[in-house]
Amino acid sequence: MSSTVSPTATALLSARQRPLTAEEYHRMAEAGILGEDDRVELLDGRLVSMSPIGPAHLHCVNRLNQLFSHRLYAEASPSAWISVQNPIRLDDTSEPEPDLTLLRPNAPQDEIPRPDDVILVVEVAETSADYDRTVKQPRYARAGIPTYWLVDLEQETVDVGWSPTGNAYSERRRYGRGDTVPLPPPLDGTPLPAAKILGASDT
Repeated sequence: MSSTVSPTATALLSARQRPLTAEEYHRMAEAGILGEDDRVELLDGRLVSMSPIGPAHLHCVNRLNQLFSHRLYAEASPSAWISVQNPIRLDDTSEPEPDLTLLRPNAPQDEIPRPDDVILVVEVAETSADYDRTVKQPRYARAGIPTYWLVDLEQETVDVGWSPTGNAYSERRRYGRGDTVPLPPPLDGTPLPAAKILGASDT
């Protein structure tokens, strides 16, 4: 008696021998192999576990959402749209889920955003700053994401990278609690106080 192997099972078997593609990743979700509560993201064809979201991380993301919302949505025609903890497809084998993304207002509404749709990616790190700097930041740069922020809650800093070249950002600056963080083009207006991004100090 012959048996039929489902497309999903075939994809999983193949993924053991080669990188998983974004399309296979989504088929795993559609088949129920990955659920909405599974905290994983696709990087270079591998499923990578994401750190649990702690209170400091959660509230920082909420602050960023609020700060950007007040700036952007007060305009009749916003210069960007905010996407919170949603995927962007860097290439066929990488689909990370940054904490906050600013998308161009003309980004397609019927597909997952691509690098050309992105103005800014923000990662918030409570305990994973080294991973974000050494693993995720180079992938964002390689994909051509124009501006990258890493909010390091432990060090109380906001690292900003722009002008991506190869696997790195050729222009980088670190802002402390007393600094203001400039908005990336085409956004304009008063820079955001780093203290408002980082929240109340424990000291």
